[in-house]
Amino acid sequence: MAEPQKSIFITGAGSGIGRATAQLFAERGWFVGLTDVNQAGLDETAALLPNGQRMTIQLDVRDRTQWARAIDTFGQATNRRMHVLFNNAGVGKGGWLDEMAADDVDLVLDVNLKGVINGATAALPLLRETPGARIVNTASVAGIVGAPKLAVYVATKFAVRGFTEALDAEYSRFGIRVTSLMPWFVDTAILDASENKNSNRSLRDTLTERKTPIYPVRMAAERAWDAAHGAEVHYMVGKEAERARFFARFFPGLLQKQLKRSLGD
Repeated sequence: MAEPQKSIFITGAGSGIGRATAQLFAERGWFVGLTDVNQAGLDETAALLPNGQRMTIQLDVRDRTQWARAIDTFGQATNRRMHVLFNNAGVGKGGWLDEMAADDVDLVLDVNLKGVINGATAALPLLRETPGARIVNTASVAGIVGAPKLAVYVATKFAVRGFTEALDAEYSRFGIRVTSLMPWFVDTAILDASENKNSNRSLRDTLTERKTPIYPVRMAAERAWDAAHGAEVHYMVGKEAERARFFARFFPGLLQKQLKRSLGD
């Protein structure tokens, strides 16, 4: 008897890591639920995947009611199975904290942290019905060490890292693993956001000038695959991410100085 097709539900699938991960899982035979607040981005991602192997659902991860509808729709298409929930949606607005607009602060907190919690809660019924299910949360190397001009973003990623560890212990009673993806800087649109409202300068500009490595999005997708199958809790993306984890543990002061040189003025 053939094994049932596996399924993954991806938030933030309209671009970046979410899109690349959708492509990779589809290539490997999975059914992919594509969700994003940006319908145009969803449509672009869907066009890259085979017909019959994906569905699209517009979803604002801040909205619990939308989550409930999206999970129900996905469950109807997969015979109430969800092998992986990829809580990937995120925003990367930054800049000096004293210069950030209050609405931007709220957006980063609500999407990057509350959206992950909403997903882990809403998807639980399907995950419990799926043997070997797991949740993969997109955190960041920013969940290991704080960096200037990213204070609120860093706060959310530290929180996602801790949430992942706690939930992995909690959901073990349901047979569900919870892991995280922790990228270094990856080549996505987040790098192109303006550093502050008074400048057109982007984080990418700063990283490029200072020769800070930026890794391809396909690498992050491959590590998302590892996070969906491996035995570890946290999965780093890129050699710089591995180095950051090592230095954060053994030489935290040195790492802080490096980040100030790379990102600060």
